[in-house]
Amino acid sequence: MDTKAFKRSLQHSENYHRKGFGHQAEVATQLHSEYQSNLIQQIRDNNYILQQGDVTIRLAEAFGFCWGVERAVAMAYETRKHFPTERLWITNEIIHNPSVNRRLREMEVGFITVEAGNKDFSVVESGDVVILPAFGASVQEMQLLNEKNCKIVDTTCPWVSKVWNTVEKHKKGDYTSIIHGKYNHEETIATSSFAGIYLIVLNMQQAEYVADYILNGGNREEFMTKFSKGCSAGFDPDKDLSRVGIANQTTMLKGETEQIGKLFERTMMKKYGPQELNQHFQSFNTICDATQERQDAMFGLVEEKLDLMMVIGGFNSSNTTHLQEIAVDKEIPSYHIDCVERIKSVTSIEHRLLNGNLEITENWLPQGKIVVGITSGASTPDKVVEDVIEKIFALKL
Repeated sequence: MDTKAFKRSLQHSENYHRKGFGHQAEVATQLHSEYQSNLIQQIRDNNYILQQGDVTIRLAEAFGFCWGVERAVAMAYETRKHFPTERLWITNEIIHNPSVNRRLREMEVGFITVEAGNKDFSVVESGDVVILPAFGASVQEMQLLNEKNCKIVDTTCPWVSKVWNTVEKHKKGDYTSIIHGKYNHEETIATSSFAGIYLIVLNMQQAEYVADYILNGGNREEFMTKFSKGCSAGFDPDKDLSRVGIANQTTMLKGETEQIGKLFERTMMKKYGPQELNQHFQSFNTICDATQERQDAMFGLVEEKLDLMMVIGGFNSSNTTHLQEIAVDKEIPSYHIDCVERIKSVTSIEHRLLNGNLEITENWLPQGKIVVGITSGASTPDKVVEDVIEKIFALKL
C-alpha cells in the first residue's frame, strides 16, 4: 500500500477535516472555564513559586497542556458543537488524561472498545463522525473509516505527523526505520503503520543489543524472540539492518533518543566506514519541542532543594512517566498521581511506580516546613494541578 498517496487522497476528501469548524472563540471560553486555573497563573506570574504556611510550592517552568494537546481537545469540542446530533466516536483516548476523556464521554463521544487487543469498529456506521486523537491513528484504521464513508476529524499532533514523514523518507530510500518507542503505544503503532521495514527499540539497552548484532552477528532466533512484537512482518535482522534510519515516539526521553541515534551512527560508521555512512544511516530531528521543554524544566527543578516531588498526569501517559524517571534518578521522594483523589490523607497516598504498579505509601507528607516540586505531563489540565496544590495546603494546615 502506498501510504503517502492514500494520506494525500484522504486529505483531499470532503469527509476529512483537520482545521476545526469555526467555533474557536466559543470553545476557547469553555476550555478555559473547565481546565484553566487562576491559581496556577498566579504562581507562574510569581516566578513559579508560592508559599503558604509551612508549604513552599516550586512549579516547573514548563509543564501541563502543550499546544498539540490544546489543539486536539479544542477540535474535539468543536466537533461536538458542529455535529450536535450525529453519532460521534473517537478511536482512542483523545489524550492521556482521565478527566478530559471523562468529559468527552459526558458529551456523548463514544470510545471504540478493544477486544482481545483489537478495536471493534463494527459499531461505526456510514455517516458517523470519527475523531482521530492527538497520537494519530494507523493507516489501516484511516482506510477502514474512509471505506465506511465516515466523516473524519483528524486532531493528530503535527509533531507526530512529522515523524510519519520521516519514516516515509526511510521507506523511499530503502532504510529500515528504527523507532525509539513503546511497541504497544498508539502513537508508535500509528508511526509504524507508515513505515516500510521497521524495528522498535524501547531503550538504550535494546538499542545496544541491536547495534552489537549489526557489528558481530548473533543468535537470529533470540533476536526475533526479543523483538517479536516490535518489528515489521517478515523482518530479517541479517538482511534488514544494513541501512537504518532513526525515528521516535515523540514522548520518549529526548536524551535517550539522541543517544540511540548517535549509537547507530557510530555503529554504521564502524561497519561501513565514514565515506559510506550516508548510504547506511539516516537521521532527522523528530524530538517534540513541548516534550523537550518539559523535560528540560524538570531537570532544572530537581536541582533545587526539594523535600518531595509531585508528578501529575495520566498513568498511561508516556511523557509523564519520563518526568517521573528524572525525579527517581535524582533520588527525590516522588509521587506520580493522575488526580487529587489519589491523595487519601496526610499519611496516605496512592501513586504509580515506574514499573506500572500502583502503591500506597504511608507517611508521605513530611512534618514541618517543606518544599514541594510540582510538574505535570503535557496532557494534564492546570485545574488538576491546582486541585493537588490546594489539597497539600489543606493537609498542612
